Amino acid sequence: MSVQYVGRDIPELPVLYQPKPVPLSLASGVTTLALASNFWTTRRDEAVRLRMEGSGPASETPITTHQMFLQTVENFGDHPALASKKNDQWEIMTWRQYYEQCRAAAKSFLKLGLERYHGVGILGFNAPEWFISNIGCIFAGGLATGIYATNSPEACQYVAHNCEANVLVVEDNKQLQKILQVKDQLPHLKAIIQYKGELQQKAPFLYTWAEFMKLGEDVPNKDLNDIIDCLRANECCTLIYTSGTTGNPKGVMLSHDNITWTTTTAGNMVHLNFTEEVVISYLPLSHVAAQVNDMWMIMRFAGTTYFAEPDALKGSLGQTLKEVRPTSFLGVPRVWEKMQEKMKAIGAKASPMRKKVGDWAKSIGLQYNYSAMNGENAVPWGFTLANTLAFKKVRAALGLDRCKICFTGAAPITKETLEYFMSLNIPLLELYGMSESSGPHTISTNSDYRITSCGKVMPGCDLKLDKPDEDGNGEICFWGRNVFMGYLNMPDKTAEALDEIGWLHSGDLGRCDQYNFLYITGRLKEIIITAGGENIPPVPIEDALKAETPIISNVMLVGDKLKFLSMLITLKCVVDDDGKPTDKLGPEVLEFCQKNNVRTTKVSEIITNKEPVIYNVIQEGIERINAKATSNAQKVQKFVILERDFSVEGGELTPTMKLKRPVVMKMYKKKIEEMYAVTENK
Repeated sequence: MSVQYVGRDIPELPVLYQPKPVPLSLASGVTTLALASNFWTTRRDEAVRLRMEGSGPASETPITTHQMFLQTVENFGDHPALASKKNDQWEIMTWRQYYEQCRAAAKSFLKLGLERYHGVGILGFNAPEWFISNIGCIFAGGLATGIYATNSPEACQYVAHNCEANVLVVEDNKQLQKILQVKDQLPHLKAIIQYKGELQQKAPFLYTWAEFMKLGEDVPNKDLNDIIDCLRANECCTLIYTSGTTGNPKGVMLSHDNITWTTTTAGNMVHLNFTEEVVISYLPLSHVAAQVNDMWMIMRFAGTTYFAEPDALKGSLGQTLKEVRPTSFLGVPRVWEKMQEKMKAIGAKASPMRKKVGDWAKSIGLQYNYSAMNGENAVPWGFTLANTLAFKKVRAALGLDRCKICFTGAAPITKETLEYFMSLNIPLLELYGMSESSGPHTISTNSDYRITSCGKVMPGCDLKLDKPDEDGNGEICFWGRNVFMGYLNMPDKTAEALDEIGWLHSGDLGRCDQYNFLYITGRLKEIIITAGGENIPPVPIEDALKAETPIISNVMLVGDKLKFLSMLITLKCVVDDDGKPTDKLGPEVLEFCQKNNVRTTKVSEIITNKEPVIYNVIQEGIERINAKATSNAQKVQKFVILERDFSVEGGELTPTMKLKRPVVMKMYKKKIEEMYAVTENK
């Protein structure tokens, strides 16, 4: 059997999709879906068929993002929508004010000459202006396009050129200078808007945010309304550019229905409540996870988004969490790991008595949460006391005391980190999806999760495992109304991702247990094929070593087309204010060194002295994972410790902390060759 289905079989669909008019109470008159014959397209001005069904969640009436916004304004117009800090005070914008600001921005975009289906690129840290630019662009008929704030000028140029941006919205002078460097290579660009600070230079195409918002005041409401009434749920409204782990980013075209259907379905699955939800926006909004979580999900459920300070990931996020006390929190694994490291460092300084109480409470917490996870709900003796003495205090100290759901996603997380938070009675729920599935496709919930699993398929969606092996590992394929329209101007790449009947091929390998929980086991493109022809997924081996050896920060398995496996390893270190790794050892490594009478405080000293204690503990960890290897080919034979940890700034990680394997291979080519005793002369 070449396919394993999880969920329902997909019915055969007619070749030509004839949409019927769909009455919508909040639209002027009746809107229809645009005529479409295919599930995919690579053209910005073409519509697609929706993967609708006759009943159930996949049969919901399609609506545009404008209609979703309008529903919230009609029902909850005076509820707080956005909150941002000015002079140490939170400034609140209601849903009605937010909607009016988006309309004003849309008029100004029209005044600047934004053409239908052309891009508005947004480059900067999360702020109300980011949201307003994005949604204003969609109202005006453009394609909203986030650009990573960490991008180089060349990377910004690639995205802006690819989406044919008429307007670019930048945060400050630093981001403006990037665009000015490449402006001559952007033939469609008509204007640049800076949303923070005063302009440090004058030019006819440059505007401050205040100037921009006034530009469209004389544009008639009717002109904007006519464009809004032309928007169709099965047409593109936003572009999410992939983070480019292999080659140039691809422009993922998401339709209005992709966004409105996904947010409704995912929100209902995790039991979000209208007007009750509060989130903190701090992850890059150019990434699908942050955009869906912070902007669209909160719009659907009339919640409130608080914007973190720009230095959130350099330390201020903790303070914002304590002030805002969100009802749900989405963290990439590195955020949870940083919290874990900080708490462990505090715990290491505690008195022996406190340590004893803490360890006891954590053992009770882990026992309780495993019991709850398995549906036994057996409350161990002492849980109430542990909850009072430890868990409630930890939650309050982290700002998570109101948090109903703590999510982790966008990259793999270790079992060690998951168990650490379970022991504190803070289960981290894993999500899985991709830009091409509008964010989530499988979700874990408080009442239905398994550790190291990514949860179950969203209602109305399906999942199949293509070409499964004897252990049930196959390529994960998606079906549902969350599946994207196609890659902008990339027919070949679109044909690789979407098969002839419309299934999205993720490139990820996974398996499902008997309860339909999905487990990610590797990535097709990352599979190492040794010189002996053995296929080896690297992530499980890398994660196993990190779990065995907590002083390690990052690991990359090497061995493609080579005789044996080896590893590139980095140690946990202190990160500076710009997010760059330093030479100073992190608290966990320092503590380990002190316990073992090693006086070293720097990574470079460990490498120069080939510090036996450190090298031995890593070797012992490797030997323990080798003992569990299913074949000799899966055993790691050599390793090297690198002078510097991987980082976004260093180029080894994407903005969502995914490993750029080809980049690392190139950067450390010489060290790899030395491990395999290969020289340039051979």
